[in-house]
Amino acid sequence: MNQQHMDERARIREAMDRLLAGQPTCSNGSLTAVALAAEAGVHRMALQKRHADLKEEFYARVRAETHQTPEVEARLRKEVVRLKQALKDSRTAEAKSRHRAEQMALAAAVLILRKPAGEDQPDPGNVVPIRPPVG
Repeated sequence: MNQQHMDERARIREAMDRLLAGQPTCSNGSLTAVALAAEAGVHRMALQKRHADLKEEFYARVRAETHQTPEVEARLRKEVVRLKQALKDSRTAEAKSRHRAEQMALAAAVLILRKPAGEDQPDPGNVVPIRPPVG
C-alpha cells in the first residue's frame, strides 16, 4: 500500500470515531457511508471500492456502539418486506387467473358436449348445387 492509501485509511478511521462520538466536522453527522466519506474527505466511491472493509467496519461499529440499524440496512429491509408482499400478491393473482382459465376451459367443454349432433352440418334441403349433376 502506498502512502496516500494509508493516509485515506487513517482519515476514514478518524472520521468514524468523530461520527460515532457525535462530533462531526465536515458532514451532517448521519451514520451513513456518504457522511463517513464526506467526514474523511475522500470520494464516496473510494470508500465503496478501495476501502469497502472500512465501510463494513463502520456499519458494524454503528450496530455495536449505538445499538442502531444503519439507515441503509433499514431501508433495504423495508424494501425486502415490500417486495415480498408484491410477490405474494402477484402469486395470488396468478393463481386466480389460472383458476379462471380452468373454469372457462371446462365451461367451453360442457357447451361443446351439449351441442346436439349434426347442428354444425348444413340442412341438405338448403344446399343448391352449383353445377348440374352430369348424367
